[in-house]
Amino acid sequence: MVRPPDISPLSVLLSRIDALADGTPAPDTVRTGFPSIDKALGSGMRRGDLIALGGDVGSGKSSLVLAMAVRAALLQQRVGLFTSEMSVDRLLERVIAIEGRVRVDDLRQGTLDAEARASAGAVAVRMRASMPLFERMPTGGVPALAEALHDLPPLDFVIVDSLSGLARGERSLDHELATAIRELKTLALDRSMSILTTAQLPHLTPRPDRRPVLDDFGVHGAVKQHADVVLGLFREDMYEPARDIEGATELLVRKNRNGATGYVDLYFYAKWMRFEDMLDPDR
Repeated sequence: MVRPPDISPLSVLLSRIDALADGTPAPDTVRTGFPSIDKALGSGMRRGDLIALGGDVGSGKSSLVLAMAVRAALLQQRVGLFTSEMSVDRLLERVIAIEGRVRVDDLRQGTLDAEARASAGAVAVRMRASMPLFERMPTGGVPALAEALHDLPPLDFVIVDSLSGLARGERSLDHELATAIRELKTLALDRSMSILTTAQLPHLTPRPDRRPVLDDFGVHGAVKQHADVVLGLFREDMYEPARDIEGATELLVRKNRNGATGYVDLYFYAKWMRFEDMLDPDR
């Protein structure tokens, strides 16, 4: 008797692992486009993961996730960014500033010189076929977000900027956001996508070490419990402007369900609202 081939789930998984020996990313990997961040997360995020990125007010959370959206899209991944923080036009303005290394003030005032105008035009050409999908956050919390996603082509990576925009005003804010975290995790699993949400951490300033930790995310411990990856954004120059540390940024991996914790060195150019990877600064 000829035995049928072994197609058990474990055998399928082992075959997939063997196929990765040449360094090809796993099929469930979603890359941020920042080499150091992807390396810290074991080649990138994974489908089904919920990622939380927290930091102080003005630390650059929106700029960083926008940069991730653009870089991920340029890697031919399908990306959607839902914002409750700004208009879609403002997001597009920031894309030009970030990718073109153009001063945001010059964009707003229409005072681009010839070199900056050429750079902005080059961004438009480069991004024409690889622009992330930008949408305003629908009202109605995660159920409304899920409905909006149902009407869109399947996405690999969804960014929610920010978590507070998912509140529906029906209960206390912490209870609502804790529920939103659980619902986002379920949505990530059901749709087989990576979902990243930003979160304001307003209680960092009074203490000596302002690096975000897991308990800073609050919402009854929902982020600490349900998120697969928790990242904290820390820019020391926000608190110590007299020191010669302008732009130096730490992205702290405070929780990583599938790997190690640690930190990544980034650099922030405030005039362009641009984060750069210290291992790949010239992209």
